[in-house]
Amino acid sequence: MSGRWFWFFAAMVGYVYAGYPALLTVLARLRPAQSFAPPDELPTVTLLIAAYNEQNVIASKLENSLALDYPHDKLQILVAADGSDDATPAIVARFADRGVALSYRPERAGKLAAIMRALSQARGEIIALSDANNLYETGALRALVAPFVDPCVGAVTGAKVIAKGDGALGDSEGLYWKYESYIKRQETRLGSCTGAVGEIMAVRRSLLEQPLPPVARLMADDLAIAMHVLKQGYRVVYAPDARSIERVSASAHDEQERRARIVAQRFVMMRYSRTMLPLANPLLVWQIVSHKYLRPLVPLAMIGALIANLAAVIRPASQGGLARLAPPFNWIMLALQAAFYALAWAGGRSERRGVLGRLLYIPAFLVNGNRAALIGLHRFLTGRHAALWNRVQRRERESSVAEQDVAYGLVAKEGENRQ
Repeated sequence: MSGRWFWFFAAMVGYVYAGYPALLTVLARLRPAQSFAPPDELPTVTLLIAAYNEQNVIASKLENSLALDYPHDKLQILVAADGSDDATPAIVARFADRGVALSYRPERAGKLAAIMRALSQARGEIIALSDANNLYETGALRALVAPFVDPCVGAVTGAKVIAKGDGALGDSEGLYWKYESYIKRQETRLGSCTGAVGEIMAVRRSLLEQPLPPVARLMADDLAIAMHVLKQGYRVVYAPDARSIERVSASAHDEQERRARIVAQRFVMMRYSRTMLPLANPLLVWQIVSHKYLRPLVPLAMIGALIANLAAVIRPASQGGLARLAPPFNWIMLALQAAFYALAWAGGRSERRGVLGRLLYIPAFLVNGNRAALIGLHRFLTGRHAALWNRVQRRERESSVAEQDVAYGLVAKEGENRQ
């Protein structure tokens, strides 16, 4: 019996990480590839930047936004800085003479609330959503708006790219986003993506102006908006040429904290599935369940596989071979699991560079990510999740950009007013 449970849990892990992408690839190949030619006339765009206590990076982000290859007469840059109690609003105000608008109030109600409140100041027919700690490639906005030539497209998500040079954590995070990029390509070809990245995402303003369900305030803004668009019968597609560059979290602990928050909010979505899922589209529901619902459950399957394997060692089956984990297969599988977790332990403590360091860190990255999912599940079950989030520190770019803010005369000394 323990052998059957082992293979059930192992199959679940395999389906989430490999089975779903494989099935998705096969189904996507049955659909013709689709490309989006640049529109004859570019739409008006509001680049809406959510910034909570981002004094160390906001000036650099605005300079990057002002340098984008998009007609200035069709681009509005708007910063939503609700709740910021550092120099962020003052820094943004210094860009007013260059056309940058500010939406600000002292009260903090969360990122999604800040975005929705700022819509009243937006002038664009397309709302491009971004964070303050990422930078766009020059042509990112043009690539991001191109799919809107299809009237069935309601939202477009771009590519999140992790900057090189952040060691094993950055390499593993970068590999993860390449994996996610592949899935998004296949989902787009099949019909629609099941999510978006909030730092480079564009939405038709008319869809954002439709009231979101109340539960959306407890979810990650990008997932809530993507589900809102899908629920209205529109597509969410992936534009790989719309690239956003971001530094990895300052440490594995910070990355775990970020993922735990995201997972807790995903469990909220699961709880309110009837409200959030596009139930009229069974194919899309299968995609969402496979990509968004099952992945946070992987750590439970990993624990289940380990317990079932131990049970097969303690009380071995007399026959049945590999299928029932009869000896010696019970010991072989246990040894493989032990080797995987040993590599994860070693990878988390290794400072090696190069190919070996990356290979060692991949098991650590997977284990840390699934540990974060367990933390997120615990927070959800104990009611400790919230829409408000504490800003996660990123690698070196913040400290270097702080010098630019000092030049604006808005930060008296390094470290002052930091969160």
